Amino acid sequence: MTARYIGLFAALFALIVFVGVMMGTPFTVRLMVEAFAFALIAMGLNIQWGFGGLFNFGILGMLMVGGFAVTFISFPVNAAFWESEGPMLLGRTAIAAAIGAIIIFFAHRVQRFGITGKWRGAVIVVAWFAAYVIFRTQMDPAANTITSTAGWVGGLGLPVILGWAFGGILAGLIGFLVGKVSLGLRADYLAIATIGIAEILRAVIRNMEWLTRGTLTVSPIPWPVPNPQYYQEFGVSITDSFVYARAGFLALVVAIVIVALFLIHRAYQGPWGRMMRAIRDNHISSASMGKDVTGRQLEIFIFGSVLMGIGGAILVSFVGIYDPSSYQPINHTFIIWVMLIVGGAGNNFGALFGGLFIYIVWMLSEQVATGLFGALSNWSSSMGWGEIPDIETRAVQMRIFVLGLVVTIALRFAPKGLLPEHIERKD
Repeated sequence: MTARYIGLFAALFALIVFVGVMMGTPFTVRLMVEAFAFALIAMGLNIQWGFGGLFNFGILGMLMVGGFAVTFISFPVNAAFWESEGPMLLGRTAIAAAIGAIIIFFAHRVQRFGITGKWRGAVIVVAWFAAYVIFRTQMDPAANTITSTAGWVGGLGLPVILGWAFGGILAGLIGFLVGKVSLGLRADYLAIATIGIAEILRAVIRNMEWLTRGTLTVSPIPWPVPNPQYYQEFGVSITDSFVYARAGFLALVVAIVIVALFLIHRAYQGPWGRMMRAIRDNHISSASMGKDVTGRQLEIFIFGSVLMGIGGAILVSFVGIYDPSSYQPINHTFIIWVMLIVGGAGNNFGALFGGLFIYIVWMLSEQVATGLFGALSNWSSSMGWGEIPDIETRAVQMRIFVLGLVVTIALRFAPKGLLPEHIERKD
């Protein structure tokens, strides 16, 4: 295993150096920032699936929540919103939501007053309907006023690092709610439930224009480190300014990934990790030994969601734009699963390796396909057969083909991943 670790990470380093030589330093540094962010997300999925055996196909929703969080925290304050009636109307909306929550709370406890059976169910339905009506009577005027007078709420203008932390907290809170609802399900049913919840989150975020601007996008999102324009003010060339700024961003992201990897690996090697593996391998026997299976699964679901939220916040900060319509399952859910499958589920270093390697392959496949299609187009044109149409579109589609090919090869020759889980057993 030690030789495999050294060999694979050495090969990955060589691949990164080759990309730097062929594509240039600015592109390579940008690639590595995004790759480490995706590796952090893959580590979050590894906590959920590798440690706990939980199918989470709602990764996209957590990334969107993290992106919204950093946008809301770090984007400059919208003075037009604070000078309008928007804050007062949102306050009324919060009060209406609290009233609705109180109604629902007491509706679920009407059995104490002798109301049981179908009548209790009817009371709960009526309570939810009443809470919804009360909430919407305040929410709709507030949303219309904000969008017509200020456009949207805007941000708080706080440091970006706080936005990353808030992204993890908010994603963890969503993970708690999702887990409370769906962790009673097993295997493929849990996967279906998380897909549905992710689509609900995407629809909500895209349609809350007063809070997220919907499909209008938000930009520019500030950086936690000096951006290229900062270096250019001191006379640094445009190319060098991008290298310096992205290198600073990369150093910060790498530091976060290292800290997360250290903490997760320590937990995995300790009693907590052994308990999680026992629950994963046989939850029935673990429950019979007094372990709170559902509670522990909810715990790891929250921990994984926190890392996903932070990773989503990092990606939005680095790109500098928050566009809810740009989130697609293939780019923000399926590729994360490929990273973990290829790297090795249950192995923290496998998740790290898979995240870096697969994202590099994902990004380079388009570049390589463009070059190959261009050469084939020139050859076919010289033969009198005409040029290949829509080369750029075909090159983008080749990324999915390459990803599928990589998964097929990995499952054929390394079904447990390139760095599979290794458990030390002491007799």
